[in-house]
Amino acid sequence: MTLPGSTAPVAIALVAVPEASAAVIYGLHEVFLAVGTVWEQLTGAPSVVRRMAPQVVAGDRAPFRTAVGAPVVADLAFAEAARPDIVIVADLTLDAGAEPAGRWPEATAWLRRQHARGAIVCSVCTGALMLAEAGLLDGREATTHWSAGPLFRRCYPRVLLQPERVLVPAGAGHGIVTSGGSASWADLALYLIARFCGEDEARRIAKVFLFGDRSHGQLPFAAMVRPARHDDAVIADCQAWIAQHYATANPVARMAGRSGLNGRTFKRRFRRATGYAPLDYVQTLRIEEAKQMLETGDAPIDAIAGDVGYDDPGSFRRLFKRTTGISPSRYRQRFRSVVPA
Repeated sequence: MTLPGSTAPVAIALVAVPEASAAVIYGLHEVFLAVGTVWEQLTGAPSVVRRMAPQVVAGDRAPFRTAVGAPVVADLAFAEAARPDIVIVADLTLDAGAEPAGRWPEATAWLRRQHARGAIVCSVCTGALMLAEAGLLDGREATTHWSAGPLFRRCYPRVLLQPERVLVPAGAGHGIVTSGGSASWADLALYLIARFCGEDEARRIAKVFLFGDRSHGQLPFAAMVRPARHDDAVIADCQAWIAQHYATANPVARMAGRSGLNGRTFKRRFRRATGYAPLDYVQTLRIEEAKQMLETGDAPIDAIAGDVGYDDPGSFRRLFKRTTGISPSRYRQRFRSVVPA
C-alpha cells in the first residue's frame, strides 16, 4: 500500500470470482489505466497526475470463465496481492434462489484483511453481497442493485441499505464505498479518480469515455485535438505566443505581424503546419479556456467571455454553443457535477 501523499501509482485490486462480471472488471481496468495518459495523447495537454495501477486478483492465476462464459485471467492470486490501496468487487450473478451465505470464503477473508490494513474496499452493484458476507457492511450505509433489496434484508439485516442511492461512501475515512446498478461502475471510477488523482483528471476521463449525459451527442465531451506536429519554427513561435495571449484583440493579425509574413502567406502556412485555420485555432483556445473556468470556478459567464477575449457576451454564447452543442450554463452544470459527491 502506498503512503498518504505518495506519488506512486495507486494500486487497485479488481476481485475476480466466477460470479463476477468480466465487463465491469475490464471496464474499470481500462479506465484506471487511462488516468494520466490518454488525455495527453489525444489533446497534447499535459496531465501530470498520479497514475493508477489496476490488477485482476483471484484465488489463483488459472484462467476461468464467468457465469456468462466470459474468460478472465488474474494477474495475481489473493496470496500475492498483499497491500493494495483500493479493492473493488464487481457485480455478481447468482442463480435464482441461490444463497450468498458461506460463498467466497477465501475472497471474504482476504477482503477483511485488506480493510484492516487500510485499503478502501468498494463494490459495484450486487458485489455489495460479498462485502456484506465479509461483515464489512454491518451497521453501515450501503447501496446495491434495487432488485437485491429483499435478499439483503433477509440475509444481512444489519446493513443500513440505501437502494435509492447510486454511490455511498461509508465508514471511517470513507473506507467502504458501494455503488448501485451495474452501470454505476463508471460513477465509482470517477469518484476514486477524483479522490486519488484530482477532480480535473476525473473530468478529463469523463470526457474521454463519454461518461454522463449523452443526450446532446458527443460535442459537450470533445476537446481541442492535438495540433499536427510540424517543423515550421515561425508558426511554432506564433503558437507559443497565442497560448499566452489568446484574449488579445485582433489575434490573427498580431500573429501575422509577429511572423513577418503577409496575411495570406501566414494563414496558408499556419493551416499547413497545424491543421487549423488561424482564427479557428484562436477560437478553440478561447473556448477550451472558458470550459476550464466554467468547470472549476463561479465567475459569471459574461465575465468569462471577457476574460477569454469576447467583448460581446452574446457572441461568446453563440460560439460556445456551436462548438460544444450546449450553452455555457448547461456546460457548467454538467461538468461541475460529473464527479459524484
